Amino acid sequence: MRIALQIDEIIAFLRIAEKSSFKAAAEELFVSQPALSRRIERLETAIGTQLLERTTRRVSLTRAGEQFLPHAQAALEALELAMRSVSETTVQRGALVTVACVPTVASHLLPSVLKSFSSVYPNARVKMIDEGAAQVLDSVVSGIADFGVSFTGAQEADIEFEGIRSEHFLLAMPRGHRLATRSAVSWDDLATESFIAVAGTSGNRALIDNALAKASKRPAIFYEASHIAGAMAMVRAGLGVAAVPGLAFAGDTHPDLVGVALHGPRISRTMGLIRRKGSQLHPVALALMDMLRSALARADAG
Repeated sequence: MRIALQIDEIIAFLRIAEKSSFKAAAEELFVSQPALSRRIERLETAIGTQLLERTTRRVSLTRAGEQFLPHAQAALEALELAMRSVSETTVQRGALVTVACVPTVASHLLPSVLKSFSSVYPNARVKMIDEGAAQVLDSVVSGIADFGVSFTGAQEADIEFEGIRSEHFLLAMPRGHRLATRSAVSWDDLATESFIAVAGTSGNRALIDNALAKASKRPAIFYEASHIAGAMAMVRAGLGVAAVPGLAFAGDTHPDLVGVALHGPRISRTMGLIRRKGSQLHPVALALMDMLRSALARADAG
């Protein structure tokens, strides 16, 4: 005859047997004493005998409880061993982690993180979805990506947004540009400049447009690119200047360009990790997410 036992019931029994106290066991398991008592009642009903005997001062095992105890311990240990074995086998076969990230992260941060990640998990496979903020959010919400790195998602009911790094937008220009030696420039200074913008569907463009909605002067857009990388390439070619997030200058990726602080107004964004609420990530995915968290926190805007 099949006996239906729940893991939480077995764990409850083992903790009470260890502590000799319902109160101490309930505190360790973060449940109420009545809830713990119900678990034991279900367990005793399933087995068909009393396992615990309460007195005014302590809880003790019945003879049946003493007989059941080593079997319960062995069953839990066997289950934990099975879970570790399956997890290790998955890693050995090469777990697949799908991460969605905005292009600035894909270009300036993720490659170095993946290099470190691969040294720890040489058999793991990684799929990168490098798209705009809206597509990154959609990939995480739909479950296509395990998690994402972006600056949007905080307002979504089904998304956990962990803000890590706040950064201001800089004006990107060639080192020989007339404004390159300034410590800061205002948007009014750009009235005569050829301005290079990212597409209207970009999350970065939305941040800029929202901030400049009430500005008295706005630079004329002469060129437009889908992503920051394309805009930076146009700046490098001497076609104009562009407002880009600080992360675009992380490291020494653009030695021929200068990033100067922008004000009037200052525009900023908060970069962070996004994941579906309640999602359970594979240990390998959690490891990559931890590495990205650390890399974001220490990223140098240059």
